[in-house]
Amino acid sequence: MKIGVLGSGGVAQTLATGLLKHGHPVKVGSRTPEKLADWLAANPKGSTGTFAEAAAFGEALVLAVKGKAAADVLKLAGVENLKGKLVADTCNPTEDVPPEKGILRFYTDINKSLMEQLQSEFPDAHFVKAFNSVGSASMVDPKYAEGKPTMFICGNDARAKKTVSGILDEFGWETADMGDAEAARAIEPLAMLWCIPGFLRNQWTHAFKLLKR
Repeated sequence: MKIGVLGSGGVAQTLATGLLKHGHPVKVGSRTPEKLADWLAANPKGSTGTFAEAAAFGEALVLAVKGKAAADVLKLAGVENLKGKLVADTCNPTEDVPPEKGILRFYTDINKSLMEQLQSEFPDAHFVKAFNSVGSASMVDPKYAEGKPTMFICGNDARAKKTVSGILDEFGWETADMGDAEAARAIEPLAMLWCIPGFLRNQWTHAFKLLKR
């Protein structure tokens, strides 16, 4: 599956590299594609371009930018380039302020998630929340003595969630589908919880695991 990655930061580059490793053609999009020269040199099978070029290339898309930039990036990608496509949404609605006692501040409230806002603004795309509750170092092929970690996902489109689950399986995760887009109200704050050990004790390699009977 051809995948367009919207974003040029650490998460975007990690996921793009992982997708290439697992056999997916990838184009990474940025406002300034030239800043991806080092990534492209290390990943010559990939390609880079503008947000619109990456979105047009991809049969599915990964959105990996700051939460406050997400809507603007999707507009730059082009509404027509989003139509009918999976958008794996890795974003969190974090404020640009220091954490308080290790706790990030969100600009959303408990009753409305960032992904719901994006789904409402871009109704022809199929958003699936994923990869927002773990650090980039553990996103691809994570290794834990306790077994596969759990990635919590949600979204309104069953086929899009199945596609994301397939990628997560390739990457070495188990998937926990939490339902429709409204579940992002609970999944997005997992990022706050995940970051606390990092900010307080410089522990950044953990992941969540859902135990079931």
